[in-house]
Amino acid sequence: MKENIYNFGAGPAKLPSPVIKQIQEEFLDFKNMGSSIIEISHRSKEFDEMLYETDALFKEIVSLPDNYRILYVHGGAKMQFSAIPMNIIGRKPAKKALYYESGNFARMAANEAKKYGNVVTVAKSADTNYDRIPEFRKEDLEQDASYVYITSNNTLFGTRWHEFPDTGDLPLVVDATSEILSRKMDYSKFGILFAGAQKNLGPSGMALVVIREDLLGYAPDNTPELLNYKIYDEKHSLSNTTNTFAIYVINLVLKWLKGQGGVAAIEKINEKKAAYLYQVLDESGFYTGHAHKDHRSIMNVTFNLPSPELLNRFLKGSGDAGLTALKGHRSVGGARASIYNAMPMEGIEALASFMKEFERTNG
Repeated sequence: MKENIYNFGAGPAKLPSPVIKQIQEEFLDFKNMGSSIIEISHRSKEFDEMLYETDALFKEIVSLPDNYRILYVHGGAKMQFSAIPMNIIGRKPAKKALYYESGNFARMAANEAKKYGNVVTVAKSADTNYDRIPEFRKEDLEQDASYVYITSNNTLFGTRWHEFPDTGDLPLVVDATSEILSRKMDYSKFGILFAGAQKNLGPSGMALVVIREDLLGYAPDNTPELLNYKIYDEKHSLSNTTNTFAIYVINLVLKWLKGQGGVAAIEKINEKKAAYLYQVLDESGFYTGHAHKDHRSIMNVTFNLPSPELLNRFLKGSGDAGLTALKGHRSVGGARASIYNAMPMEGIEALASFMKEFERTNG
């Protein structure tokens, strides 16, 4: 196994090293059962206990109010682009939803929702290549809508809603895939919050959905069973064979996060990590950050170099130095450092040092 490798991939992303080691140690024998976690029944007493424990850990870590339910849903975050409108766009006769387009995934979610009702894009920042969060004005909210939708952190472009909008009586739906558990959030502000597991929670292929219980039960009768949040709630996410391994890893990640001091403690670390890299960008005449300074993410730091040739040289050199997966998304280009909860400060320092030396020798 290579040492001193720092994975800056956007997802599937780096998991905490202690979690990876525990998975390795327990993989052949889960809870002294003589079987792997990927072999035991999702109906077994041991798995059921772990599932309830995972619920309790998440509730504790985020101070989740009692009137919210936790669902473990197949298909990752993108599946929720369909599940959200299926489950709640019919709450009101207009079958209307309001979307804020702050990036590629917000746009994709809106396009998918159009299959199920009337989708209004209230505001978007496409004209500046999504380098900022679109303006929110409460007077723009149409009250016959069933919900308001935002993507809280934009992985591709490196922007973030620093404050969640006050949508009044309209439920706020939040895709928090690339920042869940990275900062303190007041979950009572949300109607639904969901996140694909592959960035700050666990492996890909599953989404954690947090839904206020009064929003359950609006899915039409023809909604597929595995997209119906009410059925997930009634069956404790076990109406079919769930991804037992993903829930197991989520359980371990939550325990690791609790051991780090919880969300408040990790938020301070994340802010320090991001500030360290943004200082390199701000002091440089060589690198150009993509995100507007007032809208920067602390999870995804996006930047470019003066030419494609220099970018390719940077990506090759950083990879050789053990700083992997820094290539930006094709929609933005450039480079991107995804610095989720599991990325240690040592990785940030190594990247900053490489960037400074690369600028010195190539600027």
